[in-house]
Amino acid sequence: MFARTPRLLLRPGWHEDAPALSRAIGEEAVVRNLSRAPWPYALGDAERFLARENDARLPSLLIAARTAGSPRIIGGIGLTADGRDGAVELGYWIARPYWGLGFATEAGRAVVALARDSLRLRRISAWHYLDNPASGHVLAKLGFHPSGHIGQRHSIARGRADACAHYVLELDESCNGPMPLAA
Repeated sequence: MFARTPRLLLRPGWHEDAPALSRAIGEEAVVRNLSRAPWPYALGDAERFLARENDARLPSLLIAARTAGSPRIIGGIGLTADGRDGAVELGYWIARPYWGLGFATEAGRAVVALARDSLRLRRISAWHYLDNPASGHVLAKLGFHPSGHIGQRHSIARGRADACAHYVLELDESCNGPMPLAA
């Protein structure tokens, strides 16, 4: 699965991407906001991530900026099935030099559109650590609403569970009206 936006190319990761991936994600400030990535994040971690089996029905994509020269990896985004209740969760990260530039929102809109239009999902959920309110702002721009549930989610990089806020986006128009696309 691929997606293009005005500034981004979202595409699967390939083995050759491992060095660029490990450089892009290789800051504690980035990895600590993810549940499944270790810290420190080394080249071998990127190689294992790129070699893992993915659910073919759900996208797992690298985010490459198409601005100012050749595309360069600046993040990752994808949908995963939550084994606990079968819910589909959105997860994403952006390399620190690209924070605050709207890339997470832009990539998120593309993946939400894939989920709604191509995958025909009815609902997506997402979580963000409470000490990362910027992620909650991104989710709100994408049309997610807080569910009111605060739960503990383990982060490998943090080495512990921390409080996270749960968000939900209803994609079935009969449930919640059309999804807002403007921020």
